[in-house]
Amino acid sequence: MTARPLLLVTGIAPGLGASIAGAFAAHGHDVLGLSRSDRASGDLERRAHGAGGVYRHRRCDVTDPAAVAAAIGADARRIAVAVHNAHKLVIAPSAETALSDFEGAWRVACFGAMVTARCVLPAMIAQGRGTVIFTGATASLRGGANFSAFASAKFALRGLAQSLARECGPKGVHVAHVVVDGLVDAPQSTERFGSARTTRIDPDAVADTYVALARQHPSAWTHEIDLRPHSESF
Repeated sequence: MTARPLLLVTGIAPGLGASIAGAFAAHGHDVLGLSRSDRASGDLERRAHGAGGVYRHRRCDVTDPAAVAAAIGADARRIAVAVHNAHKLVIAPSAETALSDFEGAWRVACFGAMVTARCVLPAMIAQGRGTVIFTGATASLRGGANFSAFASAKFALRGLAQSLARECGPKGVHVAHVVVDGLVDAPQSTERFGSARTTRIDPDAVADTYVALARQHPSAWTHEIDLRPHSESF
């Protein structure tokens, strides 16, 4: 029996990460989720099993190269799609932003992306196929007031994605950057910003786009795509 391809999602949690995992499970993937907590693991185990797959959860700090390498381990050979979804949202005036928080935002969003990429790309390149998707944000394209830490981290992630796409595309690996321009409807969003007063992004709809990116033919790859609600100004 042929093993199902494996999806890796960093920073997995209720909301977008869980939707991405569920969508890929429904399209024939097993799922490996990395996170510092276990909040989404039970629900994802049920969703993956219902789609005929397996979900495995490993607690891991994506800024720790040894921990990420250990969490992925031999599964690197099975990973067909890797999604770096981990981030640290810091909102504060620059003068009130702790330098540790500024550095931490970059370490999770960008350094963590590089750590993850270095774990999965060698096997993908050796096989001549694979997809790596980086989750961006409004802050990937413009730095707003009070977003100096988050925007600089997301700008850096976008640059990393472009460099890896140009380096790895000719070797058969599709690298994409998704600009999620708006607030995703998720428990974390409600906890931080309160109940929705404007249209929020449906995480399942975003997940469908991730699946479509991973299924694109090599003759027509998308590197960057932006997603926003119909009511969002831009």
